[in-house]
Amino acid sequence: MREKQGVLDKGRTIRKAVPSDVASVLQVMEAAKGIMRSSGNMHQWTNGYPSESVIMEDIRKGGGYVIEEGEIIAYFAFLPSPELTYEKIYEGEWLDDNLPYHIVHRIASYPHVHHIFHDIMDFCFSIDGNIRIDTHRDNAIMQHCIDKYGFTYCGIIYLTNGDERLAYQKLRYRGV
Repeated sequence: MREKQGVLDKGRTIRKAVPSDVASVLQVMEAAKGIMRSSGNMHQWTNGYPSESVIMEDIRKGGGYVIEEGEIIAYFAFLPSPELTYEKIYEGEWLDDNLPYHIVHRIASYPHVHHIFHDIMDFCFSIDGNIRIDTHRDNAIMQHCIDKYGFTYCGIIYLTNGDERLAYQKLRYRGV
């Protein structure tokens, strides 16, 4: 069976990441951290996160993806449910808490790359119509992208280390 790939506008392609991509992915992650810091998000993705082992685990699970435009320009993880940290939500509720869903994590790109969030979400919704995502309270750029794409804010989740994240969900099924 052939793996899902996507051909995007602007000569971009999305494909599953492979272990030989990790060094390039880590460079993208460092660039994304720079974007975060310059926008005032000083506390997300610290202490070596996301590490090589995190990216390798995404790849091992079949959920690590790269976007290429001649070279790797972005990365994201697209993983099936269940997600342990999504089992309990505080100060709100999920739009649907019964159906399987996918989670999008670790979106990163170079500063010169624009509209990547839309490309990622279009690709992800071509696979599943029930997607959840979370972000740090200080990540105004990601919150803007999530809101602009039409996700609904659902409440607060806590990572296994206790850090708070704002949680969102969007349901898009055929004809919706």
